[in-house]
Amino acid sequence: MKRTLTLFLVSLLWVAPAHSDNVFVVNDIRVEGLQQVDAGNVFRNFPIATGDQVDGAALAAATRQLFRSGFFEDVQLVRENDVLVLVLRERPAVAIIRIEGNKAIKEEQLREGLKQSGLQEGDIFRRATLDQIELDLMRVYTTQGRYGADITTEVENLPGNRVALNINITEGRVASISHINIVGNTVFTDKELTDLFTLQLPNFWSFYTKSDQYSREKLSGDLERLRSYYLDRGYINFSIDSTQVALSPDKQDVFITVDITEGEQFKVADVVFVGNLVVSDDVLQSKLSMTAGDVFSRREMTDSQERLVRLLGDQGYMFANVSPIPEINDDNTVSIRYFIEPGKQTYVRRIGIRGNTRTADEVIRREVEQMEAGVVSSAAIERSQTRIERTGYFRSVNVETRPVAGTDDQIDLEFIVEEQQSGQLSASIGFSQSEGIILQLGVSQENFLGSGKSVAFNVSNSSTLTEYSFNYLDPFFTVDGVSRGFNVFYREENFDEDDRGDYNTDSFGGGITFGYPIDDFQRLSFSGDVEFLRLKNNLALQGTEVFDVINRFTQDNGDEYLNWKLTAGWSDNRLNRGFFPTKGRSQGASLEVSIPGSDLDYYRAQYNNRFYWPINSDETWIASLRSRVGYADTYGDKDFPFFKNYFAGGLTSVRGFEANSLGPRYSRGNVSSAQRSMGGNVLVSGSAELIFPMPFLKDKTAWRPLVFMDAGNVFTTKCLKGATQNTCKEGVDFGDLRYSAGVGLSWLTPVGPLSISLSKALNSKSGDETEVFQFALGQSF
Repeated sequence: MKRTLTLFLVSLLWVAPAHSDNVFVVNDIRVEGLQQVDAGNVFRNFPIATGDQVDGAALAAATRQLFRSGFFEDVQLVRENDVLVLVLRERPAVAIIRIEGNKAIKEEQLREGLKQSGLQEGDIFRRATLDQIELDLMRVYTTQGRYGADITTEVENLPGNRVALNINITEGRVASISHINIVGNTVFTDKELTDLFTLQLPNFWSFYTKSDQYSREKLSGDLERLRSYYLDRGYINFSIDSTQVALSPDKQDVFITVDITEGEQFKVADVVFVGNLVVSDDVLQSKLSMTAGDVFSRREMTDSQERLVRLLGDQGYMFANVSPIPEINDDNTVSIRYFIEPGKQTYVRRIGIRGNTRTADEVIRREVEQMEAGVVSSAAIERSQTRIERTGYFRSVNVETRPVAGTDDQIDLEFIVEEQQSGQLSASIGFSQSEGIILQLGVSQENFLGSGKSVAFNVSNSSTLTEYSFNYLDPFFTVDGVSRGFNVFYREENFDEDDRGDYNTDSFGGGITFGYPIDDFQRLSFSGDVEFLRLKNNLALQGTEVFDVINRFTQDNGDEYLNWKLTAGWSDNRLNRGFFPTKGRSQGASLEVSIPGSDLDYYRAQYNNRFYWPINSDETWIASLRSRVGYADTYGDKDFPFFKNYFAGGLTSVRGFEANSLGPRYSRGNVSSAQRSMGGNVLVSGSAELIFPMPFLKDKTAWRPLVFMDAGNVFTTKCLKGATQNTCKEGVDFGDLRYSAGVGLSWLTPVGPLSISLSKALNSKSGDETEVFQFALGQSF
């Protein structure tokens, strides 16, 4: 009010004389009252300069413009002859800003927000800015559900025309939802409907999920979910009449009331296709998930629409338009009309490839299912893009379609790739309780010289395994996707170090492998290998009492074996990712058989699978099942080689039991206490897991915590010669399955995956070796 009055008086002072022809030329301008504002800021915001001829109106306008600069609290103009004097009183400067009481929002964030709003230490103080900041802060706390928050500000005058701003914040606690009431529902119960909401009453997990904290955006999403729930069940006339959100007097509790009208349930009277039907009615009908007599569902109607569009796209009508039009009848039925406008059928004139500097065009083209000069198929284009991505040679793969100039039924198709290094030099170090320190060095080139062929050399060394191997694979040995590979290896296994018996095996050999694709997910493989293996009885070499079963086997079969073996395999991988999958399944089966005439006559059959089911929409809660079964035996008169047995127990099978410790046990000579499990020719194992998001971390992609229950064991259908009935029991008895339960965690560290489990053996028996804590660096669950 005071500033307004000053401006008014100044205007009267200059305007009134203007009627008396009080016009003069300004010979000089003098400024008084400046303390912190630079004189240059004054003259930049004052439009009158020395030599100007002014009157009262011009002076009044100049005064208003200078005042609008915001630097001054008061502006007065005084004329001394032909000298114009500017008498100014500056606004105070902000010397210090004190913030107290904030916890939910860090002080650095608050100060950054104040700065963006034009208020920081050293700035000119404006009360209006401070008032706006109070409103903005209250809005921030309100969005967090802190409706009881209170913000007070105090301006403290300091010497030198400065002020200190004290901002006191009382955050209060987050208001929680105390009641959700749905009014008007008769078809579905309150629980059925409130379970659809992401907003929930407080529960045990609320501290983590924050589901009990009110949010306008969350409520809007819940109401749309509620509407979809009814529309997908035939209640076309469903409506949300009102939504009321109320706070308790202390602003700590939120009450939500939703008034709805359900209406009557509608069924489908008929489904008709109209328009240009370039595909037969029977084929179109096969894509519908909702037919006459079914309860109407908006979701099923739109899903059918998408399937019809995809069907037309697969027939070459890439720009087809399908519009579902529901018509409501008086008898509570709905007639659905799908209006189809396919447009022109489109052909591919040319397929181009761009971005590949090392990879040959042929390597990419053989993955493309869409043919040049053929009818466009959107499904074939999508599959082609996926197949190129799966090669692993490219960082990104994009597809572009361009109309051919001068035509309306042709396009050019171009695959744009960005290559990545497919060669790899890897070195890693790991540790496992069962294997000790694991060293690995590998050199591989997945896209050798841009040919799409794979070449790899690997060296591994641990207390239980030393291995040298070379592998070569041509994934397109033939044009239809038959693969061919070669491998050679040298391997030393120390079974004593991981509790599988006091013996070692040295082996070397090689083989050839062929793979045959069945479809995009399934594949058959066949391989032939030759292997020379030497069995070493450690205790016999040390001159101590040996395991009778090992001694008897070497006496009957010798300790050196030349084996020719054939292996057939089938795999079906439909997981959505290689590491930490969230949905899908994978399974595989294999059969390994030694060829008659080999020194050993045996076969090994195995089947394994994994299933993942996401529980919630963002796939952070996942149920998982995995199992593995195996059977091995001899098919001739020779003894089954015990070193080809299956083993169970440990981090990758039945957690809570020591690695490879389950199954029939054998004694060393007459020392009954010196017993070892040497595995069995029958394997049964499985696991059920509940995977959940890693709490308290923003980036959860590298972590996989879970709770689990494992079951499994190995059995033998025929004990080894020299075994006693006290330690070895023949036959498969599912009553001897071992069970365990616990929690586990896998972490993708920079040096490889780290897996940890804490588990409890639920039904251990005498002689079992249990282990609560197990871990390994270099493998994941």
